[in-house]
Amino acid sequence: MHTLFPELEPFAQCMLDTGNGHNIYMEQCGNPDGIAVIFLHGGPGSGSNPNHRRYFDPGKYRIVIFDQRGCNRATPRGCTEKNTTADLMQDLERIRARLQIDKWLVFGGSWGATLGLLYAEQFPQRVTGLILRGTFLARQMDVQWFSQEGANRVFPDYWEQFIKDIPLNERQDLVAAYHKRLSDKDVHIRQKYARAWSDWATRVVTYNLAEQKQEQEQEDMQVLVDQVSIETHYAVNRYFIEENQILNEIAQIPDVPVIIIHGRRDMTCTLEASWSLHQALPESEFVIVPDAGHLAGEPALTDALITATNKMAALLQ
Repeated sequence: MHTLFPELEPFAQCMLDTGNGHNIYMEQCGNPDGIAVIFLHGGPGSGSNPNHRRYFDPGKYRIVIFDQRGCNRATPRGCTEKNTTADLMQDLERIRARLQIDKWLVFGGSWGATLGLLYAEQFPQRVTGLILRGTFLARQMDVQWFSQEGANRVFPDYWEQFIKDIPLNERQDLVAAYHKRLSDKDVHIRQKYARAWSDWATRVVTYNLAEQKQEQEQEDMQVLVDQVSIETHYAVNRYFIEENQILNEIAQIPDVPVIIIHGRRDMTCTLEASWSLHQALPESEFVIVPDAGHLAGEPALTDALITATNKMAALLQ
């Protein structure tokens, strides 16, 4: 079974000014003359971390990683102004142009898969291949599954904690209810509901892990508020795309290798989404990982992802 490649440090890193108030952190690792790959982190709202460099053979890949607007090391952190999916598409093109990369492999999981698909549809001439994990298609049904009707039936005890402080008359749209509270002037309200949203999301996404932490680590509450603020900002705006846009525009995907990977036990982004994507892209390779959930760090998913990056390296070299 494949495990992460050894730890490595960037050979270049910088802050990129987008020209409209945001600065995004970006780094390059691996082989400067290798196959260019862009890593798209999930969320929205989370960020990249050093392990994200380790899904790629550093001798074969020029690994490009960045933090999306308002996320992690990007500044201003937590900012939702001028922070839309269209803005992120333009940021990808800014990074590509800045690094003088003609085409690159796109690697993304969850929300990162969403962005990867949208980017490939909008800029097909810039994509050499796609590796997608735990695909999130950002349809109404996908949002509903996590935040309204679906996962609540699997985790009714956790769900009760998620909704208990939302008035009955607001429970028909919990995304809007949470977004409203994450925008409140009272810092204590923002913190309380950021904590509740994060607890629900974490419990669902980690349920398949063999060992779950019984006690939460001390964390920076402002970081948590920033993350959930961006997540609910995108969710309440339906990710700034049309309903079913990705599948409706699937013909725009270029004729390049596509590998779709999904854990059968994924309760955050359902297997149906990746299945529907595979049906729309019949030439794609579809890998169902039987015992895996949603997280790329689960051993079986890590193995599948590194198998995919090794296979892509052989195809693209």
